[in-house]
Amino acid sequence: MSNTLPNALNLLGRLMLVALFLPAGIAKLTGFSGTAGYIASAGLPAPALAAAVALLVEILGSLALLFGFGTRIAALVLGLFTLAASFFFHAYWSAPADQAYVTQLLFFKNIAIVGGLLVLAAQGAGGWSLDARRKG
Repeated sequence: MSNTLPNALNLLGRLMLVALFLPAGIAKLTGFSGTAGYIASAGLPAPALAAAVALLVEILGSLALLFGFGTRIAALVLGLFTLAASFFFHAYWSAPADQAYVTQLLFFKNIAIVGGLLVLAAQGAGGWSLDARRKG
């Protein structure tokens, strides 16, 4: 059986994840003070440091997925980051009633993304990646 379809689907999945994380990371970079303020509004400590870590995770993780370089580790880091962000920023269980439904949708959207990242961490980047080239 040809590996073309699985490799193409793996690349497409990686590109779709990049489409989520890379613009978010760039937005954090270009709107750094707003990001730090949003993090501070959630009551998290060291909001400037947290914003810097978040933008690095999203940008570097996206680039790793894009090129399929260190994909398993990048997927795990992005997954842990997304899971943590879900609990801090999409806590639907404590949201006002008029915001609970949308917040719950965002929370479970993130949980689904974490699931996809875990599959990517388990399966790797596929044949169309720098990881595959390094294995030779």
